[in-house]
Amino acid sequence: MNESSKKICKATGPFIPSYSHPKDAGADLKASECSIVPARGKALVSTGLCLELPEGHVGLIWPRSGLAVKHSIDCGAGVIDSTYRGEIKVLLFNHSDENFTIEPGNRIAQLLVQKVENINFISVDSLEKTQRNKGGFGSTGK
Repeated sequence: MNESSKKICKATGPFIPSYSHPKDAGADLKASECSIVPARGKALVSTGLCLELPEGHVGLIWPRSGLAVKHSIDCGAGVIDSTYRGEIKVLLFNHSDENFTIEPGNRIAQLLVQKVENINFISVDSLEKTQRNKGGFGSTGK
């Protein structure tokens, strides 16, 4: 197995992550069972996958742009640590006024695998000042 290969074991479903196009950043995650994301609500959708990500990497779950634009579907709670071995489930939010139905095999999110660096957090009395300093939440204008 080469360095960029990921170990994948099926849990309850037949679908593994796949890239729609060569060089895509995100691999599509598919639902393993039927589900409904209620209007103005949320649902935890099974993928039937367990992943073994390489040490020093993280899996990030991101929304699919088509679902966001066409159906107002977003996702949250999207960090998969390299030590996690349970089933990957996707938390979907429905911001529309209509229920959203999901069938097995529907693409529901994207998985990005990235290298991470852990740092030691140390409590200090003050932080070094920068040009931006405490500016946030619109401080740079429109």
